[in-house]
Amino acid sequence: MRKTAVAMLSVLVIAAATLFPSARAEAIDAWGIAAQALGVFGAYHSALGAVLALGNDVHAQVQSERQDIAENGRARNANDIALVDGIMERLVRDGDYVLRVNSLPFTWALTDSSVFNAACYPTDYVTINRGLIRGLGGNVDEIAAVLGHEMTHGLRQHSAHNYAKAAAQFYGMSFLNMNFGLMDWNKLNALVGYSVAKNVTLPTEYEADEGGFRIMTSAGFNPGGGAAAMARMGYYLTYVTQDLQEYQDPTQKDLPQDDFSDHPATERREEKLAGFMTDYSAGHVTVADRKTVCIDGTPLLTVTWTDEDYDNSPENAYLVAGALARAFHDCDRAEDWQIALTRDGGATISGDPRVNELLVFFLAKEKAGALLQTLVHDAYAGEAVSGAREKLHAAEKARADARTAERAAVENADAKAVRKMRENSDAYSDYGDSTRALMLMERVFASPNDDSRAQSHVIRARAYAVQGDWEKARADADKGVADDPKDVLTWLNRSDVRRMRGDREGALADALKAIETDAKNPYGYLIAAELCDEMEQSQEAQEYFKKLYGVEPKALERIPDEYLEAVDKRAYEKRMKDKAKVRAEREKEIREKLQEKSRPVDGNMK
Repeated sequence: MRKTAVAMLSVLVIAAATLFPSARAEAIDAWGIAAQALGVFGAYHSALGAVLALGNDVHAQVQSERQDIAENGRARNANDIALVDGIMERLVRDGDYVLRVNSLPFTWALTDSSVFNAACYPTDYVTINRGLIRGLGGNVDEIAAVLGHEMTHGLRQHSAHNYAKAAAQFYGMSFLNMNFGLMDWNKLNALVGYSVAKNVTLPTEYEADEGGFRIMTSAGFNPGGGAAAMARMGYYLTYVTQDLQEYQDPTQKDLPQDDFSDHPATERREEKLAGFMTDYSAGHVTVADRKTVCIDGTPLLTVTWTDEDYDNSPENAYLVAGALARAFHDCDRAEDWQIALTRDGGATISGDPRVNELLVFFLAKEKAGALLQTLVHDAYAGEAVSGAREKLHAAEKARADARTAERAAVENADAKAVRKMRENSDAYSDYGDSTRALMLMERVFASPNDDSRAQSHVIRARAYAVQGDWEKARADADKGVADDPKDVLTWLNRSDVRRMRGDREGALADALKAIETDAKNPYGYLIAAELCDEMEQSQEAQEYFKKLYGVEPKALERIPDEYLEAVDKRAYEKRMKDKAKVRAEREKEIREKLQEKSRPVDGNMK
C-alpha cells in the first residue's frame, strides 16, 4: 500500500495514531555497530541521516514539542505567550529566509522553565523558556534577535549535526522508540550539551547570530536588538545566574580568542552584532564605549542608565542606534526621514514608532534634535564620495540573489522530496494545522516535479477544509478526482473533505467509489464503516468492519467494542479481559491512595 494513504485522512490518523504499526526506524543500536566498524565518524554520518529524516517528519516535530512540554511545563502567563507568539509569527511570516527541501515549517512553544535559554530542535521546533523572556525584560527586539538566532540553527541544520554527534558518541543509548521510530529527545538532549562543547561550535554560533540578525531586521525589528540582547545576556548570565560555565568567566574576558565553551563570549558576540548594525546603516551608525551613539564618528547623544537595577546603558544605546540604522537603511535621501524638531529640543522621524521610541526619548532628553538633522544631511552628502549606499545595495542584492537561488533549488526538488512535502502537509492537516499544511502545498505546487497533481489537489483540499474554506476545498477535491479517478487516494481524500463538511451521504459515496477502485485498500472500508455508524446504520457498519478486518487484520484496534464481537469473538473477549484488568488495577491504586491518606502520621496520636 502506498505510504501516502496512511497519513492522508484526519478521520483515520489522529494524534499520530495509525492503522498499522510504523516501520521500525534505524536504531541507535545500529549506529553502535557502525561506530565499532567505522569509528565515530562513520557512526556520525549514519546518525545524521536518521536525525535529518526525523527532522523532516511532522509526527517527530509534534513529539518533540510534547516531550518538551511534559518535561518543562507550558507557560501559564497569557501575556508572555502572546508576546512570544506575536514575535515568532512575524519572524516566520516576514523574515527573509528559505526553508531547505528537507525542512519543516517552524513551530514553537513557551515553556514554564525558569532557565535562561531557547533552543531549536532538529525538527524545527523552537523551545523558548519563560526564564529567557523574563531575563530579557520582555523586550520585543531582543527576544526577536534570540529567536531569529534559533531559527538560523534550524535553517542551517546545526541542531541535526549536533544531535548526530551526540548519538554517535553515545551510541549504546536507546534514543529511539523502537516501536514507532521516534526520537527520545529528552534522553538525547541530556547528552547534546557535552557533545556540542566537545566538538566546538563557535562558528555555528556566529553564523546563527548573523542569520538571526538578517531574519529579525527583514521582519521589521530594531537592528540594534541583537547587540542589546547580548549586552543584557552578558550581564544576566555573569552576575545574576552566574552560569559561567556555559557562557563566560568574567576573569577571562580578555582572552585573545574564544575558549572552548559551546558559546563564544558574549562581549565578542555583542561586538559582531553591533558591526552588523553598522553595516546595515550604510556604515553611518556606531556606538562608542557602549554608551555614545555616533553618526559618521560624531557623537549624537550619550545614553544614560534608566530605572533598571543595573546599568542598562549599552542596551539602550544599541536600541537607539538601531532606530537610526533602520532609518539610514530604509531612506535613500535625508528628506525621507521626515525629521520634525520638537519644542523640547528633540525630534521625531518617519518609520515604526515602536522602533523609534527610545530614540525619540533620548533626543528630547539630550536636546539633540537639531544636531540629528545636521548629521543626517551631512551623512547623505558624504555618500556621493564614499559610495556607501551603493555598497549597501550591492551587498543586499547579493544576499537577495542567494535567496533566489535557494528558492529555485527548493522549487526544483525531485519527485521524492515533493512527495514528502505532500505527506507532511497532510500530516499537518491531521493535527488541525492548516497554516503549515498550506505553506507546504505552496512549495508542492511551485515544483515542476510533482508526480501526482491529482493527489496534490485533494491533499490541499483537506488543508482548506481544516481551515474552513469550503469553496476552495470543494474545488480542489473535485479537481483531484476529475484528474485521476483511478487513484484511490483521490476518492479517499474527497470523502474526508465531504465528511468534514458534514456531507455524510457524499462522503459515503466516495468511500464506496474508493472500494470499487481498489478493493484491497483498507481505508475505504474504514471510512464506510464509520460513516454508517454515524448515520446509525449498524448492520451496514458491521459488514464494512468485517471487510476491513478481512483486508487488514492489524486494523483490529480501529473496530469499536460494539462491532468487534461480531467481527472476531476471541479478540473481543481478550479486549474485555484487558480492560477489566486495567480497571481493577486502577481501582486498587485508588483504594491504596485513600488508605494512605486515612492512615495516621507517626507522632500525631496521643
